[in-house]
Amino acid sequence: MLKKIIGATVAIAVGLSAQTVHAADFSANIGFASEYIYRGIPQSSSSASAGLDLSGGGFNVGVWGADVTDGIEIDYYGGYSLEAGDFNLSVGGTLYTYTDDFDDTYLEANFGVGWKFLSFAAAVGEYDNFGGPTLDYQFYSLTATYEGFYGKVGTFADDFTGTYYEGGYNGTLTVKDTNLFDYAAVVVYSDADLLGGDSETNLTLTVTKSFSL
Repeated sequence: MLKKIIGATVAIAVGLSAQTVHAADFSANIGFASEYIYRGIPQSSSSASAGLDLSGGGFNVGVWGADVTDGIEIDYYGGYSLEAGDFNLSVGGTLYTYTDDFDDTYLEANFGVGWKFLSFAAAVGEYDNFGGPTLDYQFYSLTATYEGFYGKVGTFADDFTGTYYEGGYNGTLTVKDTNLFDYAAVVVYSDADLLGGDSETNLTLTVTKSFSL
């Protein structure tokens, strides 16, 4: 059922984006992180990344890849979002894949709702688990933002457990009204359950650059 829901969402996003391709926005991005941390879990010490996106009429599809400790992570995603006054809503699906057996495949449905400076995100997914019993997981996060600063708490449920806390600042380096690149400085505390051992606190610095195509 999860695969059918995600497949239908991505298929609709691809179809409607293709129908409105003349009005769609194509973009690419490149980036670098001093430490790649995703949902509180360290993936690689230093990581380069790149991605492509197509969006239009509230729909979006894209692919993103990053260098991880052993191999490359390649993510495929699609979805739909809308805004109504101070509220925004989103629904979509994401497929996480990896080369060189760094990790196995994750497939999840994503949901989000935001109001002014607060946003809530949820994911319901399945993990292939290298041929073992398929694992089910849920992920929930709550984020608050203020003038570039933000704080987030994220937690897992079902077959995955653990919680992390994240805080940082996002900004854009601008010279003579030209945006050179985006940057962020982030501190992440991950608890022992999430990491399967000792808790950790990590600092990561990132830079990203987006281009219209």
